[in-house]
Amino acid sequence: MSLIYRVKPLFPVSIWRALTAPYWWWYNRARHQAAAVFDGRLRASRRRLEELRNSHVGERCFILGNGPSLAKMDLTPLMSEVTFGLNRVYLLFPKLGFSTTYFVAVNTLVVEQCAEEIKHLQVPKFISWRARRAMRGDAQVTFLDTDYTGEASFSGDVTGRVFEGSTVTYVALQLAYHLGFSEVILIGVDHSFQAAGRPNVTVVSAGNDSDHFSTDYFPAGFHWQLPDLLASERAYLLAREAFEAAGRRVVDATVGGKLQVFPKVDFRELF
Repeated sequence: MSLIYRVKPLFPVSIWRALTAPYWWWYNRARHQAAAVFDGRLRASRRRLEELRNSHVGERCFILGNGPSLAKMDLTPLMSEVTFGLNRVYLLFPKLGFSTTYFVAVNTLVVEQCAEEIKHLQVPKFISWRARRAMRGDAQVTFLDTDYTGEASFSGDVTGRVFEGSTVTYVALQLAYHLGFSEVILIGVDHSFQAAGRPNVTVVSAGNDSDHFSTDYFPAGFHWQLPDLLASERAYLLAREAFEAAGRRVVDATVGGKLQVFPKVDFRELF
């Protein structure tokens, strides 16, 4: 990808988009559509997702972001709750004394670098179909047809295309809707990063991570992509609208979080 970024400035934006459109069409949509017909793994995943539809109607769940605030919270009340863990949340499991109910990861870099650790998790996992090779042989994986280009949308039905919205939290919100939850509580979604730079650019961690609940979250040498907070805010607005239109709600119980899209609640008062 570094070659692409070196060449891109040489072209006017309109021409660059025209030249690269066929590639992104194939990478993000066409090959997924072909897999829905010819790839047994994706077809099986869609059947599992259909079976899971509305399996939690009327219930509430918690989505755990991975911000530094998570380390400041007493999470023991979550032991008896339905929870979604994201990306490297499993680093927290030894301290928690339990695993999240579900696990979600769609960033290819994260999945590929952490594949062996993810495979050892004994929970249902929802992984982007793009990372299928890294997760080969894991029977607990359900693949999602996710992409991060094209139309921004909220999918209440995740058996088809799922827009990533520049954050795995947005994918988890769509999963929670599909499963029927009437209330979703966000925690650890700090929506603030010390790491600076152009959004979505891949960088290499120098270690001592200050943007997540553990300083070892992205250890030295780990490749990751800088956040796009504005894009994720636009996606969160779509999620809020979809939940409210269905008579459901998303609330934010993050301690000191900067996100202003969802109503704020006190985590301690939820129990």
